[in-house]
Amino acid sequence: MARKAKKNNRIERVLWLLVLIVLGGVSLFLSIRYLLQQEQEKKASEARYTAFGITMPSGYDIHGIDVSSHQRSIAWPEVKAMEVDGTRMGFAFIKASEGLNDADKKFKTNFESAKAAGMICGAYHFFLATKSGKDQAANFIRQAGLQKGDLPPVVDIEQLYGVKPELMRTRLKEWLQAVEAHYGIKPIIYTYADFYNRNLGKKFNDYPLWVAHYLEPEKPRVGREWTFWQHSETGRVNGIITAVDCNVFNGDSTAFRQLLLQ
Repeated sequence: MARKAKKNNRIERVLWLLVLIVLGGVSLFLSIRYLLQQEQEKKASEARYTAFGITMPSGYDIHGIDVSSHQRSIAWPEVKAMEVDGTRMGFAFIKASEGLNDADKKFKTNFESAKAAGMICGAYHFFLATKSGKDQAANFIRQAGLQKGDLPPVVDIEQLYGVKPELMRTRLKEWLQAVEAHYGIKPIIYTYADFYNRNLGKKFNDYPLWVAHYLEPEKPRVGREWTFWQHSETGRVNGIITAVDCNVFNGDSTAFRQLLLQ
């Protein structure tokens, strides 16, 4: 019995030692992650540029950016405060979700901090043509939590991933209808000009379009009306360490306010 008791005690000590090692490892990991986060935030708050680093298209009054976790930490008050030749960034589209279950790890922090800094915010979902449109809509709705005064919901569709265009259109329509039913407003479709012209076209002309078309001096070349134009992916904005997408709104301040969730 004594020998068995000693053996049990040794096992118990080993188990406690393993628990302490695991707890120490977790504590070290969390400490390192916290320090890295603090360092990223410091770098973001110190990021300064004398200009946006790109040629801004003329004739547009309302400018903004779109971001995701790829931009890492963002100092939103610096974003809001930057002004070059009378141009400021007034709105931000922020990635909320992707596919069936993925949530952007920076969405909540970015959305809350951007709004607190005075930015008009919207949320977008990165659409996977290989997955159910309804299920992807449910994922977006869970993550986004859009409210009155926010920009309309956005679906970002860029690739077919080997899916036939007709099936992609069916799934995309499912997403659009489900999200419209939830928010009571037509979602915005984001895509490249070429992708829209080849794969979407007239069947989706009833939805507002946010079109990406770079190296165009005045406006995107797409065969329909558009609401937002992503004119560059290499902008530089105070408070952001990395390059960032830059956009303009196609309208005045009254039209912009009318676009927001009521």
